[in-house]
Amino acid sequence: EFRRVLFRSKKGDAIDGVLLLDKPEGMSSNWALQLSRRLINAQKAGHTGTLDPFATGLLPLAFGNATKYSADLLHADKRYEAVLRFGARTDTMDKTGEVTETSDMRPTRQALEALLPEFTGQIEQVPPMYSAIKRDGKNLYDLARRGIEVERHPRKVHVHHLELMEFDSETAKIDVRVSKGTYIRVLADDIGRKLGCFAHLESLRRTEVGDLKIADAIPFAVIDDKEKTVQERRALLKGADFLLQTLGSVRLDAVQTERLRNGQRLPLKDTRHGELLRAYGSSGELLGTVKVDARGTLHPHRLIRFVVTENLETNGDE
Repeated sequence: EFRRVLFRSKKGDAIDGVLLLDKPEGMSSNWALQLSRRLINAQKAGHTGTLDPFATGLLPLAFGNATKYSADLLHADKRYEAVLRFGARTDTMDKTGEVTETSDMRPTRQALEALLPEFTGQIEQVPPMYSAIKRDGKNLYDLARRGIEVERHPRKVHVHHLELMEFDSETAKIDVRVSKGTYIRVLADDIGRKLGCFAHLESLRRTEVGDLKIADAIPFAVIDDKEKTVQERRALLKGADFLLQTLGSVRLDAVQTERLRNGQRLPLKDTRHGELLRAYGSSGELLGTVKVDARGTLHPHRLIRFVVTENLETNGDE
């Protein structure tokens, strides 16, 4: 079970790092964030895009200076394993909703496999009423709960990969990698309608966010282990620069470090023109990101004030 009480604690410590959390079913993303923040007693925390409460899987959480880079993952591709149940449509397009239409028809494996290419590549989706999209300052899900439905315009999204993993007469499991803003619930509903049998999401598990993988995630039960100390929980964090690992890096000397900290450009004649780089100071501390212009000059892009914390000094990237 999840811990359902709010913790009364101090303001928290200036902790920098990233936690790849395996969110359990039934917990909201914000609740997972707040509980994790309290369990490691951190001052500042943010997540990189929500998962529906009924969904499980990869939820990257950023603490302290790492939050400066968490917003970049909002635009990253996501990958999921989803189970579709045939024969019923629900108002939420997943198992948590009320059934609105049913069918005795069931698709064949061949019919489903033949249909999936139609949902690969650039497609259009109509956002669901049960979503956080705002209309006239109100969330659509608030309107939906009051029985109000409003017009929503189709949006273009991209399905990079869509593969059938398992199939029986009642359910199908798919592996799907999609662009930002894609609703897997809508994908399930659209597939069901195209097959003529209706469908909704039985389960949803996020396995990738950008280059981050579920295999590296920590189950919430491990973080919530009452036998663990705060220091032991903090040892589960990745470094503050973990979300920047796909970028190249540059190491600066003491003079260059001070200049960059003051927001100055560095004419280093770097040959990685146009690239965004991780910048490290003379002591190996993360300074932030810099952009290289056509002349090889490093421009401050997104700088941080690195805070050294004992728990992260020995926590290398894995």
